[in-house]
Amino acid sequence: MKPADHAAQSNAEPVNLGLWRRIYSRVAQYWKVIVLSVVLVSIAAATQPTLAVIMKPLLDDGFSGTKPSYVWSIPLAVVGLMLLRGICSFASSYLLAWVANNMLLGLRKDMFDRLLGLSDEDFKRGDTGRLLNRFTIDAGTVTSLATEVITVVVRETLVVVALLCVLLYMSWQLTLIVLVMLPVSTLVMRVFIRRLRRINRDTIGMNAALTHVVREGIAGQRVIKLFNGYARESERFKYVNGRLRRFAMRAASADAAMSPLSQFSIALSVASVIAVALYQANEGNLTVGSFAAFMAALGQIFDPMKRLTKIASSMQRMLISAESVFMLIDQEPENDTGTRTLAKPVKGRVEFRGVHHRFGDARHETLSDVSFIVEPGQTVALVGRSGSGKTTLVNMLPRFIRPTGGQVLLDGHDIQDLKLTALRAELSLVSQDVMLFDGTIAENVGYGAWGEAQPEEIVRALEAANLGDFVRGLPEGLDTQVGENASQLSGGQRQRLAIARALVKDAPILILDEATSALDNESEMQVQASLEHLMAGRTTLVIAHRLSTVQKADRIVVLDAGRIVEQGRHTELLEKGGLYSSLYHMQFRAD
Repeated sequence: MKPADHAAQSNAEPVNLGLWRRIYSRVAQYWKVIVLSVVLVSIAAATQPTLAVIMKPLLDDGFSGTKPSYVWSIPLAVVGLMLLRGICSFASSYLLAWVANNMLLGLRKDMFDRLLGLSDEDFKRGDTGRLLNRFTIDAGTVTSLATEVITVVVRETLVVVALLCVLLYMSWQLTLIVLVMLPVSTLVMRVFIRRLRRINRDTIGMNAALTHVVREGIAGQRVIKLFNGYARESERFKYVNGRLRRFAMRAASADAAMSPLSQFSIALSVASVIAVALYQANEGNLTVGSFAAFMAALGQIFDPMKRLTKIASSMQRMLISAESVFMLIDQEPENDTGTRTLAKPVKGRVEFRGVHHRFGDARHETLSDVSFIVEPGQTVALVGRSGSGKTTLVNMLPRFIRPTGGQVLLDGHDIQDLKLTALRAELSLVSQDVMLFDGTIAENVGYGAWGEAQPEEIVRALEAANLGDFVRGLPEGLDTQVGENASQLSGGQRQRLAIARALVKDAPILILDEATSALDNESEMQVQASLEHLMAGRTTLVIAHRLSTVQKADRIVVLDAGRIVEQGRHTELLEKGGLYSSLYHMQFRAD
């Protein structure tokens, strides 16, 4: 065995024990319900060996006519036992389902809370398909199997133990034969459990890949149609779907093989039991009733043994799913080391002081020694070629990205010292990629936890964003549902809804990231008019490739390869004949 393999094997048990503890610490929150359900399960389990025990007096005394009362008492006992088992089984199943669903509720809440608390970098690194899988499949698997394990282990173990007691009472010699064969079944089970653990881990990963491919197919359906990507996407799906089928068949074959092999070893013990029983009967040491009761108990022991064998594969699926779920819950949340808040009213003075930034293991810095100041109420535009570091720079202000050197200051305070909620409360963002939520127009415009927006505020914001007439023309007005990401609205309407949302928030600092770059000229003019309302009196940082939108800026900062190469007003930069002038004339020649 390789050292790494040995280490992995030695660490497997502690990891599993930790997962068991974490799963069942959540189950234990409902311990009163669990205890009651276990009592009910135990009562249901106790009825099973009792049915086997009835066989002895039924055959030895009932059919001989020595106990006439058995004609009605034994049938009534059978009906009563089955009725009791049915009531207890239903009640215990209902209680455990209640536990499972409440546990799922709490688990998904913790997962979603942690998801929202992750840093921007974690979201960029994350696999969306795998994240969705954790919510839709893995969490449900953990909670449903956690309670199923309790039911099966408690009930079937009690049944097996009770039936073994019946077997020992009827004939300890025959029972010894059964007990000798049990370890054989256990060894067979352990071999298949290890295989199932590997297969289940691979299956979870491939389920995430399937979700990813389907999600891209939905999101990119127009591109697929226009660029004839049917064959490529079908091939991707075929590959992932095929792999998933192979993993499922491997798991099915391993799962299916466990029961027959275990049952074969039990069949050997049954054959041995029959041989010995016939010998004891011939010697007069075993009555027909005792043998019938023994065989009834032995026949009943197979099903609980089978279920205990199969629950082992379910346990492995539960543990693999739990690994995935707790991996998300254990992720480090966004680092908020700030302790200070800003004095009110916030002036909105922003300063970038000697800022540097490098992504991960990149060879070159994204930003190098960038310094400039935006005074309160000023509009500063950041322009430059693609990849010059504009977006990286503005993303430092809300601390989506942290500088690897230098400082970003707001009203003279290093933003690293400010609480994230206090910092972000003073910022608004309107970007090219507008995110609108599934809800009404009013809910989207008044979105956020910064205070309940009043209807009149929302109406004023929509008027300022040049959307008043449009909203009034809708059948349901402010209560109109926008749908998933407002797909029924035009690009300009979505942009203006985002502007109205920023107006309602009324933050002193505004970031405009390519807010009009995806619009046609008419929509751009409407949005630009709305932006002028929004920018009035606010400190504004504007990123724009369309240089026609930044001509009125108080200052234009030109970036190239992460460095400031020019800054000044529009006319000054044109007169210099530098990079800005070159970009400007190139763009307008193209237009």
